[in-house]
Amino acid sequence: MEQSRDILKRGVVPNDLIPIAITGAEGFLGWHLRCHFKHATGLASTPVFQTDFVSSESLEQATGSPSVVLHLAGMNRGPESEVYETNIELARKLTAALDLQGIAPTILFANSIHALGDTAFGRSKREASKILENWAKSRGARYVDVILPHLFGEGGRPFYNSGFATFCHQLAKGEAPQIIQDGQLELIHAQRVAARFLELALDGTTSGQVRVEGAPMRVSEALGRLRSLHETYQAGIIPDLSDLLDLDFFNTYRSYLYPEHYPVRMKLHTDARGGLFEAVKSQHGGQAFLSTTHPGITRGRHYHHHKVERFLVVDGEAEIRIRRLFDDEVKVFRVNGAEPSYVDMPTFHTHEITNVGDRDLLTLFWSHEIFDPAHPDTYPEPVILNP
Repeated sequence: MEQSRDILKRGVVPNDLIPIAITGAEGFLGWHLRCHFKHATGLASTPVFQTDFVSSESLEQATGSPSVVLHLAGMNRGPESEVYETNIELARKLTAALDLQGIAPTILFANSIHALGDTAFGRSKREASKILENWAKSRGARYVDVILPHLFGEGGRPFYNSGFATFCHQLAKGEAPQIIQDGQLELIHAQRVAARFLELALDGTTSGQVRVEGAPMRVSEALGRLRSLHETYQAGIIPDLSDLLDLDFFNTYRSYLYPEHYPVRMKLHTDARGGLFEAVKSQHGGQAFLSTTHPGITRGRHYHHHKVERFLVVDGEAEIRIRRLFDDEVKVFRVNGAEPSYVDMPTFHTHEITNVGDRDLLTLFWSHEIFDPAHPDTYPEPVILNP
């Protein structure tokens, strides 16, 4: 459950919730943590952005009075001297801001396996960790140095966050990815990391260094798996998603197709008897259902963490509206049954479908998994903000 920064400042966070500040909230991992925490129970999170680090005073105002700080803010690309100095300075500013408030919260630091190396980034992460650890010891606070492997996931910036993001971007654009060095990777989806951060934030006991483990593979294997998913999907087939890593790969890849790839028009086969189109072809299975929607009525207004979901209008006219979490822009797709086409919903995007015609709308919905009421992976969220 996310509370606004203003509520945290006013000090009216319910007593049964743990106030958590997330620095670097606009970054790749920060966005994923905000998505993961949005409907988590037991905490109230507030985002801290790059502009809040302009001074210790502004940072003090931005963080509120947290019980836990997730320090994700950092720089991993750029001139070496700037990367080194920036990451160290961010740690110093954070501790200074906490001292201004006279508080000693738990600090969870998003460190990296690169801290074991001798790059400017690695050295800066080691030094930042020492600053935070020494501060925590002197204040009697809990400190957890979270060592992260290679992250991937929806929303990663190609040519910046990772080679994985670059590969997904290139495949989605019809380009041919090239491997510069076939090194060893240890891959983990950002949502798996977010879940681990949540566990550490709530357990209240773990301290010291925690190593988060990913899936080991070479760059060539990761690209090969991505290529296979890409080729299957481009052939109009949902690939086998029974392996959770393949599901994470697929959802990440799909995020780079959106929005340009959709809606996808179905190939209509006609003869003297009538017409036929293939609504879903899947190596995985899943669940399909049909629904009617009366004119002017809207369905949906929710998002998913991992579910692959298809909207396909069979008869009538509709508008599908989609908004990325923590973004104001709404994408609108006009679809109708006369020219059947589908939109596969990107994860962490709230979506809705409205009947804009003058008769009942008939829609086929498909998802890659059978609905489980105990684990629905469906979170209510309006698409249109402040209508």
